Amino acid sequence: MTLHLNINGHLWLAQSPPAERLSTVLRDELGLTGTKIGCHAGDCGACTVLLDGQAACACLVAAGRCEGAEVTTIEGLAVADGTLHRLQQAFAALGAAQCGICTPGMLMSAAALLRRNPQPSQAEVQDALGGVLCRCTGYRKVIEAVLAAADAAPLPNLQPAAGQAVGARVMRLDAPAKVLGREAFAADALPKDFATLGLHLRVIRSPHAHARLKWLDVAAFRRRHPQVQAVITARDVPNNAFAIFAHLRDQPVLADAEVRFAGEAVMLLAGPLQALMDIPFDALPVAYEPMPASSTPEQALAAGAPVVLARYPDNILCRGNLEKGRVDATLAQAPLRVQGEFETRYVEHAYIEPEAGTAELIEALGEPPRIRLWACTQTPYMDRDEVAHVLGWAPEQIHIVPSAIGGGFGGKLDLSVQPLLALAAWLLKRPVRLVYERTESMRSSTKRHPAQMRAALACNAAGELSAFDFSGDFNTGAYASWGPTVANRVPIHACGPYRVPHVRARTRAVLTHDSVAGAFRGFGVPQSTLLGEALMDELAQAAGIDALEFRHLNALRAGDATCTGQVLAASVGLQACLQALRPAWVAGMAAAAAHNTAHTLHKRGIGIACMWYGIGNTVIANPSTMRGALGLNAQGRAELMLYNGAQEIGQGTATVMPQMFADAVGLPLHQVAQVMGDTDATLDAGKSSASRQTFVSGNAARLAGEALRGVLLNALGLNEPATLELHGHELVGRVEGATQRLDLRTVQADAQGNLFSAEGSFNPPTVPLDEHGQGVPYATYAFAAQIAEVEVDTELATVKLLHIHAAHDVGRAIHPTLVEGQIHGGIAQGIGLALMEEYVNGRTDNLHDYLIPTAGDVPPITVHLIEDPEPLGPWGAKGVGEPALVATAPAILAAIRHATGARLNEVPVTPARLHAALKARP
Repeated sequence: MTLHLNINGHLWLAQSPPAERLSTVLRDELGLTGTKIGCHAGDCGACTVLLDGQAACACLVAAGRCEGAEVTTIEGLAVADGTLHRLQQAFAALGAAQCGICTPGMLMSAAALLRRNPQPSQAEVQDALGGVLCRCTGYRKVIEAVLAAADAAPLPNLQPAAGQAVGARVMRLDAPAKVLGREAFAADALPKDFATLGLHLRVIRSPHAHARLKWLDVAAFRRRHPQVQAVITARDVPNNAFAIFAHLRDQPVLADAEVRFAGEAVMLLAGPLQALMDIPFDALPVAYEPMPASSTPEQALAAGAPVVLARYPDNILCRGNLEKGRVDATLAQAPLRVQGEFETRYVEHAYIEPEAGTAELIEALGEPPRIRLWACTQTPYMDRDEVAHVLGWAPEQIHIVPSAIGGGFGGKLDLSVQPLLALAAWLLKRPVRLVYERTESMRSSTKRHPAQMRAALACNAAGELSAFDFSGDFNTGAYASWGPTVANRVPIHACGPYRVPHVRARTRAVLTHDSVAGAFRGFGVPQSTLLGEALMDELAQAAGIDALEFRHLNALRAGDATCTGQVLAASVGLQACLQALRPAWVAGMAAAAAHNTAHTLHKRGIGIACMWYGIGNTVIANPSTMRGALGLNAQGRAELMLYNGAQEIGQGTATVMPQMFADAVGLPLHQVAQVMGDTDATLDAGKSSASRQTFVSGNAARLAGEALRGVLLNALGLNEPATLELHGHELVGRVEGATQRLDLRTVQADAQGNLFSAEGSFNPPTVPLDEHGQGVPYATYAFAAQIAEVEVDTELATVKLLHIHAAHDVGRAIHPTLVEGQIHGGIAQGIGLALMEEYVNGRTDNLHDYLIPTAGDVPPITVHLIEDPEPLGPWGAKGVGEPALVATAPAILAAIRHATGARLNEVPVTPARLHAALKARP
């Protein structure tokens, strides 16, 4: 039947059944893809629209219900003449959109609030946004933007002059697309001929943690289900193995003889989407013979445990080791010594955008075939190389076109849909599409490594640290993924950002039949910091020294050597971070003391924690290359172009790279256009992870800009000092009162349409670690300290966060608003790690049972940006993406202990665990 829908003030005719989800009708039939899908269950709120002025999840509304109603989507929020709605202006101006996948839902929820209450309080804004989940922003700038939209005050609109973009709070260059809902995520676009030729894919996954596979009659299955166009299994994969590191390729695209974790891909079906989804699980042509499984390191390391991968008969994927000085003797002789254990669980990335993508086979006469792959990814060149290996093709035959990315945090570093899409497109010679549902995303994707850790820490009578001994087992799941990186990064960081002359740290990445553990914002450092900072508090108490002062006394400073023997010559801002937090610490201690009495059931406490984090890859090559160019755009005007291969995952590379590039060239930021990520158009800038892009790719962008500036000055016949300008189709240079002009229409363009171009490359200098872990693993480090203020209900065993104070040494804030946003978002994820997040395969694989912080869970956050310039960094900058998270959870646990005396040695601190700890107090 035909549905008559009033959407955004216009009549739309839809042919979908009345019971179809409104979200599906909007996106798939009407092409209104600004409404995003994160869960299809009403849990995430990304699909929020206005239904007769009230916020509603479009995924829960039947389209037939909307006849006679007024539906407003993000596409209808802007004013008719194209002017942004006041809310959209505020979101763009104040940095409320990061990755952007939740932004339409946030805007529509806020619009509903302001319609009924034009002057809401902060609490009312938090309540209105409570149904929309965000994994990037930490909500604080979203709340700020809604309140600013309700205010009549002008919004900031900074347009920096040439050479003044670095350090400026400019609007994100991608903000307009995000607030208009026009950013194309992986599920938002299709190949042009998909409607007539395209096929959907469905991945069949194992329900068992460990089982042998038995293939049934595939031909009979096809006869029973004639709409299934193909059944693809392991036998169809040319090279059925992939990994992060080529020498460790161990994970099959499709399982062959056995499956090793629940959720592992077994079979790929192609056909019409609804026909594929209607096939019941027990009708599939595969059977499972369950086998014994190990789900924890203890089980996997026990005698007689089933071997996960034959290559590792002891189930130990790899070991990490660091040794410096005489640990045992120093611990034995130390006047003050503490020790403890700590355990963490699986943590899910919970990015709001589930994995998705499309692929098509490109064939041209006389040319090798190519696959064009559109997908969400943090690392297009790594994807290209691994997909090429799977197909047995040359890397140049794979064209990765990254979509906008709806959150990553490390989870979109590993391959997901990419090899499945490429395989199907090649075999079927038709365009294919694959979109994961939320449960499939959570069951199949990588997680934060669970950890079981033990450590001892000692100091002398003056409170100076003397020795640290650490060991930890990290559950890496069924395959390698980033296990080696975690095992080797943790020993370097385990002793914390402190002067410790004698250190031993050993780790094991243990294989189990559980979810694959990979990269997640910190590569194991958040886990080890939980234990290390707890011991710092205990030792400070034993020494009779205030917790902040104890850290200040022992903090690394310029000229010190780290536990790897690396001398830190500059940019060691930890003491400055602690100095910035001292007033809040003193006030918080006094407030807690004044509040708490013997009869108070709601106890207040304050805790502090420090962190450090090596920027970039650990020792291994870490290069980035950028290309800058000058050309004429379609209107014949001169345009500065940055070919930017640094993936934008919400952190701001689409803005900070042009900021640095523009200032290096000496032209205004607004004259920069860019191409991002595309492996045919950009050079390899490395992966967006390890907090490396600002430092590494920022340097490459700077060098490309400086090189291009030299080329342009040479074309004008000018030397430094000079100024450059673009006017229409002219390049203009001025020096000492003289002016030179070049008509760019007279210059011959290259194959890419560029008139002038130049490249810049940067690879941080490091020195490989020896067998004792001594060397220079990173070129620079970020430092931070955070304070948490809490109130604990000792009857209900619940924790209310009152305030977070965060001081971060970022070297130089290229874009202070984006840096603050990264810190807010990291803190929100740290809150989840501390208090609520625990992934259990098969039980918490949705956003209803798996809890992440909402707008009401994140307290006010005060950020102090400490700028201790890094000489190697572009304009002194380092990185902040992962450092933002690391100190939050240990600060919260310290505050809980200060409030209640309860010692906690595992996270998350659920009410049940806190209740047990309260009962166990001496």
